[in-house]
Amino acid sequence: MTSWSNRRVRRIGITLAVLLAACGGKDEQPPAEAPEAPAVEDLSAFELEHGIGPIKEPVTLGPVDQALSTTGQGVFEQKCSACHKMESKYVGPALGEITTRRSPAFVMNMVLNPMEMVERHPVGKQLLAEHMTFMANQNLTVDDARAVLEYLRTQAPGPPKN
Repeated sequence: MTSWSNRRVRRIGITLAVLLAACGGKDEQPPAEAPEAPAVEDLSAFELEHGIGPIKEPVTLGPVDQALSTTGQGVFEQKCSACHKMESKYVGPALGEITTRRSPAFVMNMVLNPMEMVERHPVGKQLLAEHMTFMANQNLTVDDARAVLEYLRTQAPGPPKN
């Protein structure tokens, strides 16, 4: 073989040795166990129904407040529409019927506290598994979240869940 061939074979051999070493071998230690996720039992009945976050009591809804809905539409278009559409999955789930499936407090807690919801709440975990992306915390105020909820109420084809 020529010296060029020897160098090439040597380089390939070294590259393979490095790759094999990086991949581990038979004497590899088992991976450390992941810390256990908090159990559903750690959540109160209220949190299971209405989510984890700053909304600690059920939200009572009356007739749709059109002015609040208009404000909520503006917040939604600015902060939420990049990832959510009403009638189809986009980056996140479709939201057109969310108020028929989730309580008002749940919707607000998801908007206000998305990270803890996907880390601890079974529905949040399920949403993360289905959509494979974290919901960004848009730093909405409680008033902003309430306005978005009111706008979402106008998008639902059926009666809201209480």
